Amino acid sequence: MTARPKIILDCDPGHDDAMAILIAAHHTDLLGITTVSGNAPLEMTTRNALLVSQIADIDVEVHSGADRPLHVEPKHASHVHGRTGLDGPVLPELERRVVSTDAVTFIIDTVRQNDDVWLVPVGPLTNIALAFMAAPDIVERIAGISLMGGSAGPGNVTPVAEFNIWADPHAAHLVLASSAPRIIMAGLNLTSQYMVDQVTADRLNAMGSVTGTFAAQVVEAYVEAGLRIRGVPSANMHDPCAVMAVTHPNLFTWTDSHVDVSTEGITIGMTVVDDRGFGSAEPNVEVLRNIERDAAIEVFVGSVATYR
Repeated sequence: MTARPKIILDCDPGHDDAMAILIAAHHTDLLGITTVSGNAPLEMTTRNALLVSQIADIDVEVHSGADRPLHVEPKHASHVHGRTGLDGPVLPELERRVVSTDAVTFIIDTVRQNDDVWLVPVGPLTNIALAFMAAPDIVERIAGISLMGGSAGPGNVTPVAEFNIWADPHAAHLVLASSAPRIIMAGLNLTSQYMVDQVTADRLNAMGSVTGTFAAQVVEAYVEAGLRIRGVPSANMHDPCAVMAVTHPNLFTWTDSHVDVSTEGITIGMTVVDDRGFGSAEPNVEVLRNIERDAAIEVFVGSVATYR
């Protein structure tokens, strides 16, 4: 039997981050959750990570991290996820607490104490960049990085930039330029293929469980945002793709490409993907290109069904 991959999930919940937590806790050896400012301010993203683990009764440590990007001003996505980052679902009173407020030290110590850890950042890359700067030795110790961010096509917050990379482009530049053994990028070109809709919500709601009801409400709120912003009754479930790229790689196709990040000017936050097939730049990223959407939906729904 293949061992479950060991991961640290670095996130900024976020509706899709919440669902990524449920998939990760079921399919991986989830060593910890670290939180970062992104979809909402750090206080809110940390609260949301704790709430998801509480609702699903997941036994996992949560460590809060960076409350601002490396060099640019903090930016949030309240137009998508609401003021709290998780608007829509009916949420209980928070009972859990963070284990620490030092996500960077947790990442460094965990990688040094465990072989073959995957870092799975699905928000801005601030915590990962800070860990690499503080402890360069961990870069070569990890199994790899599977991130949600960027695009091998158009952006969402600007014509060329995706939110997670745009929110901290300097951190993204540092991480993509690192000597990590593997870097997998689930960008908008990929995640736009992974849509959820009311049919998905109905399947989750039919479970009759606490977590199923919560997940259905998350999907419904996310779909409502998709209708409001893009005029279509569906939503891109971005963040679970980065988790499934580690747990279910057979669901994806990819190309080995050179990717860099623009850190200034009109293209700030753009992931520049070299698809020319020639040139001197060596490939540094596995750029995900296609996902088997229906099979990936079954992974999601099946994961939710395992919780109370």
